[in-house]
Amino acid sequence: MQNKSKKGFTLVEIMIVVVIIGLLAAMAVPAFQKVRTTSQEKTIRNNLRQLASGAEQYFLEEGKTTVTSAILVGSASYVKEFNDVAGETYPTTITTALSALTTGGNVTISFNF
Repeated sequence: MQNKSKKGFTLVEIMIVVVIIGLLAAMAVPAFQKVRTTSQEKTIRNNLRQLASGAEQYFLEEGKTTVTSAILVGSASYVKEFNDVAGETYPTTITTALSALTTGGNVTISFNF
């Protein structure tokens, strides 16, 4: 009589592993989405802060109270460059308050200076 070794996993063991991986993924995805959203909001707020800082400097140098973002953003301007992270739109005219609207109007982030 030959001794055959039974190596491998049973179907039940594989199913348990799949269920555990599914549960871990179900817990990780919402946490990842929250971190991603928070990161995007912080980046948008930082972009607004850069625009506000450039606008303040422009106001002081030029003695004006309104400026277009086209004057502020550029390689030789007050704000070198920033990229949108959530398809947000920034104001074209800046006075003393800024807000960015994300794609679809889901989130509005404001920054007062």
